[in-house]
Amino acid sequence: MTETDLDDLDRTIIHALQAEARHTSSSDIAEKTDVSASTVRNRIARLEREGIIRGYHADVDYERAGYQLYTLIVCTAPIPEREQLARRALDIEGVVSVREVMTGTENVHIGVVGVDGDDLSQIGRELNDLGFEIVDEDLIRNDFFHPYHRFDRTD
Repeated sequence: MTETDLDDLDRTIIHALQAEARHTSSSDIAEKTDVSASTVRNRIARLEREGIIRGYHADVDYERAGYQLYTLIVCTAPIPEREQLARRALDIEGVVSVREVMTGTENVHIGVVGVDGDDLSQIGRELNDLGFEIVDEDLIRNDFFHPYHRFDRTD
């Protein structure tokens, strides 16, 4: 299924779930779109099955949870090994996200969480041992998210 295969109901469902998955029921979406809740549930199941909706994740404030060092580690990985290395990075304790970048030499961005500098040093050593070259490290203050505007079909 491609983006062009999505209809307005699919887009509305995705937009609503991106905005607030936890507090949005199929009945809420059904009411806005004038379809039944079972139709919405069936569409969500299909979108999940087809890999368009890949999961539901908690947005965690790591600092409030007691983990002051939420850090973005920017790495370079050899292109033929980039995807495999990115997946393996998730096995390192403290790694919470990995993003492959399609262009440039800084082609893997890894989100890590730690209590102190020792945690970050350990994670850096393990990433290096996997085959990443660490280019930069940046402390993250906040992440902000918003649903993709082209999925909003309620206007």
